[in-house]
Amino acid sequence: MTQRPESAHLNDQAAAASSTPAAQTPSDFAGTLAALEGLVRRLESGDSGLEASLEDFERGIALVRDARARLEQAELRVQQLLEQDDGALVSPPLNEQSHDNDA
Repeated sequence: MTQRPESAHLNDQAAAASSTPAAQTPSDFAGTLAALEGLVRRLESGDSGLEASLEDFERGIALVRDARARLEQAELRVQQLLEQDDGALVSPPLNEQSHDNDA
């Protein structure tokens, strides 16, 4: 039996670490959503084996959590922007142009 050099083993570990969900998280919400949609298509196709499907499912869960966190952060930012000095929230007026286009 031939032993592999230690550097090959370390390269395998580095590759495995880079394929973890945290290492592959897109930098923005649109990227997260696109990655999630791709995983759903792949899972729905049924072309992957059990192990690959489980990995895709795990990755999908991580992406859903990332998307949820991004949406919560965006909601907080909007709330902070709309909050008055007295703590009351201001409802922004509806876009007047959207009503003009309906007529």
